[in-house]
Amino acid sequence: MSIGFDVANLRFEQPAFLWLLVVPAILGGLALRLQWARWLDRRALLARRTVPVREHLPLTGDGPFWLLLALALGATVLALARPVATTALIRTGGVDLIVLQDGSSSTRVRDVEGDRWKRSVRFLRTLGESLRWQDDRVALAVFAHIAAPQVRLTTDPNTYFFFLDHLVDESPFPLDEDTTWDTNIELGIYWGLRLVERDEELHGPSSNAKVFVLVSDGQAWSGEVEESIQLARAAGIPIVVVGVGTTAGGFIPDAVPAADDPSGTVRFSPVRSVLDRESLAEIAAKGGGRYFELGRDGDRRIANAIIDDARRRAASSGHEEQAVDLYWPCLAAAAVLVAAGSLFLRSRTELLVQLAGAATVWVLLSRWLA
Repeated sequence: MSIGFDVANLRFEQPAFLWLLVVPAILGGLALRLQWARWLDRRALLARRTVPVREHLPLTGDGPFWLLLALALGATVLALARPVATTALIRTGGVDLIVLQDGSSSTRVRDVEGDRWKRSVRFLRTLGESLRWQDDRVALAVFAHIAAPQVRLTTDPNTYFFFLDHLVDESPFPLDEDTTWDTNIELGIYWGLRLVERDEELHGPSSNAKVFVLVSDGQAWSGEVEESIQLARAAGIPIVVVGVGTTAGGFIPDAVPAADDPSGTVRFSPVRSVLDRESLAEIAAKGGGRYFELGRDGDRRIANAIIDDARRRAASSGHEEQAVDLYWPCLAAAAVLVAAGSLFLRSRTELLVQLAGAATVWVLLSRWLA
């Protein structure tokens, strides 16, 4: 959101007080005339007088005090006239993040803290915390061999974080099902497109910039991924890829604990999974997005980069006008001018008069505002 201000839109709710500006204008002119006369006298005095030591004469004296006091009086008169400025708030559209979270068996590998699944959910929480949740929306779909949409596009953070709280411990795809042992990225992208289409059917087209956020270890690449990427590009939706895991990798846990182990100790299958950085980077490049990797940079920085890139693509959603009361800013400016002018006073009597005048103005304003 940006703010535009035009002096032509300045108006006064009580313009009858504006004629009083004549008084500070006259006082300011007199202050400038007196200061000019002082400069001339100082110059003449330094030219004519001869003393044993170099004489120092103040350059300004108390002239700036009277000039600043005249300006403060002018600011006070403007405050009495109740100035109001009309500002134009130019609002940019929000962002739609369609999160495609890998939930296949390889996300149970423990080569990162907890495992890849829990690490991904922690990042998704940071991603949600980085949104402003006014115009921004989030959708969530989890995929393995099949896809399971969890959250439609919503501006309600409670809905998003509710699902994360219930998905934090384990993927919705059990290890003992054969369909879990596959990473069907193309189907995840397809269901992301279906979420967008369904939202447009229900609510109509949105001006928000849409982005797919694919969180995966990239364990599999099928021939249909290219087709899904082309569909996303045709819809104008870039694919941002966030890799989770390490290139060292680890073994995927077995679906069933050892039968002779009553403690249920986790056994590992002979299948080793590593982060397929090359294929994930290729998806991001062909999908018109960027590739990030958890652990190589902070979660907050990755989330902010994704959102900022999307927000730069968002179109303007129009502007609205807002009236800003300038009464108190004018009074604050008057107080600052008086305080600055007091620095040029040298006489104790003048300082006492200044304090008495300030106290009187404060009492009058307090009663008038009451």
